[in-house]
Amino acid sequence: MVVVVVDRSSIEEARSRPLLDSVMAPENPRDDSLSEMMNRRETDAGAVFVLESKGEWWHAGFHLVTAIVGPTILTLPYAFRGLGWGLGFFSLTVMGIASFYAYYLMSLVLDHCEKSGRRHIRFRELAADVLGSGWMFYFVIFIQTAINTGISIGAILLAGECLQIMYSDLSPNGSLKLYDFIAMVTAVMIVLSQLPTFHSLRHLNLGSLVLSLGYTFLVVGACIHAGTSKNAPPRDYSLQGSTLSKSLNGFTSISIMASIYGNGILPEIQATLAPPATGKVFKGLLMCYAVICVTFYSAAVSGYWVFGNKANSNILKSLMPDEGPALAPTWVLGLSVIFILLQLFAIGLLYSQVAYEIMEKKSADVNQGIFSKRNLIPRIILRSLYMVFCGFIAAMLPFFGDISGVVGAIGFIPLDFILPMLLYNMTYKPARTSPSFWINNAIIIIFTGVGLVGSFASIRKLVLDASKFKLFSSDVVD
Repeated sequence: MVVVVVDRSSIEEARSRPLLDSVMAPENPRDDSLSEMMNRRETDAGAVFVLESKGEWWHAGFHLVTAIVGPTILTLPYAFRGLGWGLGFFSLTVMGIASFYAYYLMSLVLDHCEKSGRRHIRFRELAADVLGSGWMFYFVIFIQTAINTGISIGAILLAGECLQIMYSDLSPNGSLKLYDFIAMVTAVMIVLSQLPTFHSLRHLNLGSLVLSLGYTFLVVGACIHAGTSKNAPPRDYSLQGSTLSKSLNGFTSISIMASIYGNGILPEIQATLAPPATGKVFKGLLMCYAVICVTFYSAAVSGYWVFGNKANSNILKSLMPDEGPALAPTWVLGLSVIFILLQLFAIGLLYSQVAYEIMEKKSADVNQGIFSKRNLIPRIILRSLYMVFCGFIAAMLPFFGDISGVVGAIGFIPLDFILPMLLYNMTYKPARTSPSFWINNAIIIIFTGVGLVGSFASIRKLVLDASKFKLFSSDVVD
């Protein structure tokens, strides 16, 4: 480690400068002096504008809920289908504990860096600084960009599918196709994407929290109604297939759970908090995981209880079968779809912020106002082009779920279940005899194995589904 020595007066002068509260260490702080750090951050519009630090701990809670608690929770009954009751409960609980622990450790590392004068607002900079590796910077930015872009594409695709579901109910013989609805969603996203900062999403993400609770309760109620009605489907909770198939399905289910708990942008979320940020993310995590406990378990249990090993990859599709009547009141299912549609806009916007801060790091000028003509025009153009790109890919590849499954296994697990433990060990250097050392390394080893097997299982499903793929199809491949 290179130690930079400066006199106390220069440090105090640096700390008094107003922009230091909203900026942090450079992309590779090991190579720069304190004055070079500040000079670089003062011209970094991605840090000063997009990642401005003005939020409180409850705002972090709103962002975390939007990042984690989304429509993907409706796949939990399907995940239980590959594990059964016992292993399903166990895996969901272990994943929850492991993810909370990982995020807590990462918040400790971020707090430690802030106290030492190196407040990090980007995951890639945190990893490069703590691990002292230039290639780690590029590894994280590649994985993070792939995940975030993939989620933005997936959000647009699913929102388009929600519109298509409502349209097909109102006009069964209508001429509009899935890509038409994706174009509509993209147009709305272009408008919403002009919100200039991550912090400006706080009210939308509060709405997202309420919406997640709303459609969860509606879906749970719909499942209870379906399970107690005269048209209740027969229930079978046995695991199907050969021993190999059962094993691969089990690992696929675990990968699904890991992806659902993942977010990959915790440092960027902490960056939105007004300094000092110490302890604020922990409070936000408590809020987030309170919502998780309510939504994850209720959705998983109610859906699997009704449909067993016939649960669809989206429990709403099980409640609205292609043949026969819907298994729940139409207004309940319709309102659920509307709530999901609205939340998808918030999710797509949240995961776009990393792309925006990368683009605006060089395209914007911090010496002019955030709404100045100099900054407004490039922001409108670049963000619109990014959303058009995401919308085009969503329309062209409506089987993106299989691709995102691979990205999730390869991306979320390293960022959310391996790197936090590694960063903590490198920062705090726990003794080899301490429980934290062994727990952290055990999690690293276990999740590395889960990630590898999950990637294999996801790629296998991608290959098996390849015959169903059709560019610009009007049907989404599960």
